[in-house]
Amino acid sequence: MATRRFAFRQAVLGAAALALVTVDTAAPAQNDVHSAVADDPGVVRSSIYLPVRDGTRLAVNIYRPAENGRAREGRYPVVFAFTPYRARYYKDGEVVDLIDSTTFGLRGLVHAGYVVATADVRGKGASFGARRGFLDQTEARDGYDIVQWLAARPYTTGKVGITGCSYLGGSAMLVAGTLPPALKAVFAAATDLDKYAFVRNGGITAQFNTRPDEPLDVDLASVPVDADRGGALLKAAVAEHARNTPMAPLWAGMPYRDSVSPLTGTRFWEEVGPYTHLARLRSPQLAWYVWGNWNDEPTEQIIQAAANLDAKLIVGPGSHCEPPKVFDIVGEQRRFFDHYLKGIDNGIEREPRYAWWREEGQGGTMVHRATLPGAGIARTTLFLSAAPNDAPAAFDRGSLAATAPRAGTHPFKVDYSVATKDYFQFWPSALDGKGVTYTSRPLAADAAIEGYPVLTVRAAIDGRDANLFGYLEEVDPAGKVTMLAFGRLAFSHRKTGKAPYDHLGLPYHSGLKADVAPAVPGRAETLSFALSPRAYTVPAGHRLRVTITGADPRQRNLAAIRDTLAPTITVFGGAPSHIAIPFTAPVRFR
Repeated sequence: MATRRFAFRQAVLGAAALALVTVDTAAPAQNDVHSAVADDPGVVRSSIYLPVRDGTRLAVNIYRPAENGRAREGRYPVVFAFTPYRARYYKDGEVVDLIDSTTFGLRGLVHAGYVVATADVRGKGASFGARRGFLDQTEARDGYDIVQWLAARPYTTGKVGITGCSYLGGSAMLVAGTLPPALKAVFAAATDLDKYAFVRNGGITAQFNTRPDEPLDVDLASVPVDADRGGALLKAAVAEHARNTPMAPLWAGMPYRDSVSPLTGTRFWEEVGPYTHLARLRSPQLAWYVWGNWNDEPTEQIIQAAANLDAKLIVGPGSHCEPPKVFDIVGEQRRFFDHYLKGIDNGIEREPRYAWWREEGQGGTMVHRATLPGAGIARTTLFLSAAPNDAPAAFDRGSLAATAPRAGTHPFKVDYSVATKDYFQFWPSALDGKGVTYTSRPLAADAAIEGYPVLTVRAAIDGRDANLFGYLEEVDPAGKVTMLAFGRLAFSHRKTGKAPYDHLGLPYHSGLKADVAPAVPGRAETLSFALSPRAYTVPAGHRLRVTITGADPRQRNLAAIRDTLAPTITVFGGAPSHIAIPFTAPVRFR
């Protein structure tokens, strides 16, 4: 995450030592000892160990509005962020502090009259305990206890908001699912509504949450809480982290939505899927604002979250948790909290519910609507044909056309040499030569896409299972490729069904064990799946291209799976294979 570093100097004000506090929400605040942040007299900070309901001590940092280094009198609403990435840690002799993340703008909230609190989840950072799982109900209950404790401080109004992006956005949603009475507003970004459909999208694990766990010495770089002057408590806390459940094996050990995890003994996907807590998440007690960026895989889930939570939504250009340059996301967050935590009438409830950036060449336009991206837009079908068209030779594998599709087959060997050295490739690059491509004629006029494309492929494999990846791309006259949208589906997960939440009319694959079935080698099957959403204008003269592969560079387990899946995939071109694209107006080709 992006942060601004600042030198750490500790000046303790008041008592010489900080006793541990309890979760008794009526407890007075005589143990709240604050130190001024050296380069910001408008903020004072304290850090404590807060025992939650099972006695586990969590590291909590509290930042209060100040004047000349002394906490202001009065009561203020609270904004809370709950992180596994260490809320405060040393790097190159300086302190990196979550309060200075450019994504969250937390320091600005303190200056604007909020108490800000950050905490390390159990089993991470300076907190004690061990992680049972990833965003599980243990973490959710821990968040509940912290929220209620913060609301009872004599310097707070009793109203709490929670914010976060990526894992922190997931923390916000999971804590909200416990419905702490003091929690009133949730600002969540780049997270998911359905953990299974995100982590194992189409039955295929890729990228997110499959990376190896950090070594314990990473947590030892955390800044000890104020009372832990020698760092002995930090060392004791980190020693307990050795019992953490490893994340990648946790996900890998649950191939089906209804799998019982051998590590937790529960149907863990359902425990961590926010959609299973929709009744509480939809409580009138909670106000919601969700955001994402187009070049970020979780945005497909964010839009679905907006639909299911009646949340305000904003989508910008850019990558994962990247503050958009075309609007002030930190300012949006403050407007949201100002209204729902301070009661300020700033018009946020009277403006269109949804906003997003529509990319147009090198620029774009902000769109403000009362409906979600793509709502009410009919999709245009373009067929994947085995017959070549007038595309340049480099693209002359198949054509993409609105009429007269020709039948034919395109067999290809799955190429597993697609891995990159990128630790995170948040947006895939073009995979020329790694599968089969279907290219359109040049567009006769600009074509605006808005919403989720849906790819349907008729294909056969020479084995029991294979992974299918589909990509929608733009190709300019010089041959430069821009990735617009992508999706994935395993052959064994091809069965569609009814989603347990509003799935926006898109193909839904349950992942339930009873719905997963191996393929019959050589028999054609139809696979239909949504690609990631987009609001994008393809210029006249450019071509559209669909690429289909059997492997993707964001799979971390390519070496392990390559010998377990079918080596050849055969795509059947013509009417059975097509892509349905949500163009805002009729599309024309030259």
